[in-house]
Amino acid sequence: MNLLLQDKIIIVTGGAKGIGKSIVLALAEEGAIPIVVGRKQADNHEVTAEVADKGGKAFAVEAELTKPEECEMAVKKVLDKYGRIDGLVNNAGLNDGVSLEHGGYEPFIKGLHNTLIHYYLMAHFALPSLKLHKGTILNISSKTAETGQGGTSAYAASNGARNALTREWAVELLPYSIRVNAIVVAECATPQYDSWIQTLENPVETLEKITNRIPLEKRMTTSEEIAAMAVFLLSPKSSHTTGQLIHVDGGYVHLDRAVGSGI
Repeated sequence: MNLLLQDKIIIVTGGAKGIGKSIVLALAEEGAIPIVVGRKQADNHEVTAEVADKGGKAFAVEAELTKPEECEMAVKKVLDKYGRIDGLVNNAGLNDGVSLEHGGYEPFIKGLHNTLIHYYLMAHFALPSLKLHKGTILNISSKTAETGQGGTSAYAASNGARNALTREWAVELLPYSIRVNAIVVAECATPQYDSWIQTLENPVETLEKITNRIPLEKRMTTSEEIAAMAVFLLSPKSSHTTGQLIHVDGGYVHLDRAVGSGI
């Protein structure tokens, strides 16, 4: 299917790793020009080089998104290079382990900056160009907003806000025909997820327990499956879809996780 994304300029924050990288590669495969925004330019260039090796186009912007001025700078660099922005994927974030019991003001606020504040800032700075080109915003969110996780207040709060902002922006931006949607991720196989699993006491057994609770096929979601939905939501093929929180999670959040277990 031709998703009509040829030469569209689409920013992907956190585009050098995990889900963000898969979205970048999927966009490039559709002929778009993804902009990889991340804090380590070496990682950004590694992805853009991979895109180039496959015959696509991409651009890298180094930015520390916890700093408001660097969010603004990142958007300016894209506009200086291409003169337009057709889409924004807010993806960068960190499951930071800021608990209620053992956290505090400073780590909680730092967690919000890592995972939430730059979603607002990137959209704010990109908005003038998105308005001109009837662009699209896609927020990547997490099940923690709906299910909780324990020991990660800042991350859960950030994802609740990501979902709320998706609906809020979808309403606010209706006059400009800007569509805003979110993909809610549950258990997805990424390098960050693998690193987290290894911090646990029994990582192999824990991973097996988690996958056995995923209703569809008892397996983790892949980042490529997230990317496939992302590219569709960014494309004109989803032209009447806005304000939606779409779960790509094998039924983890909304189906009975006891299905197939004999319970």
